[in-house]
Amino acid sequence: MENMEEKGFHGKKKQKGGMITMPFIFANEACEKLAVVGFNANMISYLTTQLHMPLTKAANTLTNFGGTSSLTPLLGAFLADAYAGRFWTITIASIIYQLSMTCLTLSAILPGARPPPCKLGEQVCEQADTGQIAILYVSLLLGALGSGGIRPCVVAFGADQFDETDPKQTTKTWKYFNWYYFVMGVSILLAVTVLVYIQDNIGWGWGLGIPTIAMFLSIIAFVFGYPLYRNLNPAGSPFTRLIQVSVAAFKKRKLGLVSDPEMLYQNDELDGAISIGGRLVHSNYMKFLDKAAIVTEEDNLKNGNQPNLWRLNTVHRVEELKSVIRMGPIWAAGILLITAYAQQSTFSLQQAKSMDRHLSKSFQIPAGSMSVFTMTSMLMTIALYDRFFVPFARRFTGLDRGITFLHRMGIGFFISVIATLVAGFVEIKRKHVAEQHGLLNSHHQIPISVFWLVPQYSLHGIAEAFMSIGHLEFFYDQAPESMRSSAMALFWTAISVGNYVSTLLVTLVHKFSAGPNGTNWLPDDNLNKGKLEYFYWLITILQVVNLIYYLICAKTYTFKPVEVHNKESSESEEGDGLELTVNKK
Repeated sequence: MENMEEKGFHGKKKQKGGMITMPFIFANEACEKLAVVGFNANMISYLTTQLHMPLTKAANTLTNFGGTSSLTPLLGAFLADAYAGRFWTITIASIIYQLSMTCLTLSAILPGARPPPCKLGEQVCEQADTGQIAILYVSLLLGALGSGGIRPCVVAFGADQFDETDPKQTTKTWKYFNWYYFVMGVSILLAVTVLVYIQDNIGWGWGLGIPTIAMFLSIIAFVFGYPLYRNLNPAGSPFTRLIQVSVAAFKKRKLGLVSDPEMLYQNDELDGAISIGGRLVHSNYMKFLDKAAIVTEEDNLKNGNQPNLWRLNTVHRVEELKSVIRMGPIWAAGILLITAYAQQSTFSLQQAKSMDRHLSKSFQIPAGSMSVFTMTSMLMTIALYDRFFVPFARRFTGLDRGITFLHRMGIGFFISVIATLVAGFVEIKRKHVAEQHGLLNSHHQIPISVFWLVPQYSLHGIAEAFMSIGHLEFFYDQAPESMRSSAMALFWTAISVGNYVSTLLVTLVHKFSAGPNGTNWLPDDNLNKGKLEYFYWLITILQVVNLIYYLICAKTYTFKPVEVHNKESSESEEGDGLELTVNKK
């Protein structure tokens, strides 16, 4: 770790980190989200109206981009934890993202980067050619790489600014996660209102140019705050350590287990860089991995020799692997919620485009702005949760954060089930009105208010306020401290897989629901002819199964045990009921 403190002019030590760093960190995240969401919220319209892609191809292009953008954080997290550190990873990734946004903006401005507009009365428009699609995909790839460095590191870097082992530190990381998501939500809200309006009514050049400029300013702000940050030096590749433990355990698979865990190998000096906040202690789960910490004569530890980590590892390193494995089932549970959430930017948006969006004779809500109701409900839920729910729940649970993050996630899963169930019934209502007015075979606007979609959008926002923040807390809290960027990457990887599952589900449903005369649950040309409600209810059923699976996982989950040395207290305590904290003098 870098020195956390610097000497001042009078020999006093100046503490780094804390609340003073938040404006610089939040500025970077807010602008990244403004750029990403400003692109995604209305991009289905750009792909179908500007590049003239078929609906299902456009929907899958977006979910594939979303999936790739959420997969690259594994690479960014690896570089941050192993080599570059979080600050430099964020900085370089932001510059790459800046190049992506610049490329996208130019493609929207230059006429040759997209096909000619549809001629009046034409049923089939000229689709984008290979070169135009290539420009789009290069821009998307650069964006995915940039996001890969920003997403896993910004949230962990912000949490690093607060030292929870310091009793003088009044701000807790769980509060930071709420603030983080709130700031992110505000930037998303601006994207789905102001930017989408600009894209629809002024032009895509300005609609993409504004977040490009914002991203440039955020890079300057983030770098400017460097002297204030509390930085953690990279402690070597976490993935290498996990593989080393696995290999060592396999090599010693024929050894018998030791009767006393105290006989397992410990080396505080070796683990110093990866256990600054506390050393993981032995747990009684997955004991077969303990064999990696059994000392044999072949390990040749005499005369103070350092161990060959491909044969012998410390208990702390073994417990790192155990912690990651234990997190796996909870990680997997978050996938289907993202699959359900992904439909808002594809089929829910297409529903909105077909409905009456007028607030007055001269003004109508852009379809891409409907997610404003998701963001508003999410922001309100976060504010009410932090201000009222936590103090109320604290009276009954005694926990600083009100309820555990596992309970918070479970509530989010349940609300998401209700959201997709409601969406199916709203689609039935929409098509019923279309049938009453003879518009089932037409592309004309259906005389039903777009506000019928508000419940499903709002419920998804409430679900995200519970589940996604709980998921972030879970990964940061339960991951080994030297792997927290990697843990944040797991959060984004769940989003990635959720988007890919959405692509797979849409593709399979589109293929196997195809009937005679071109009928389909998810038609390419006219949503009114489909059975979108069946698709929503399929997702609902899958989410119910997923909820049951999650409850089993949460019930059997074991929190990581960690031994810490408190700065001002050596009394034994249990931290929020979330992780066993054994303090020793």
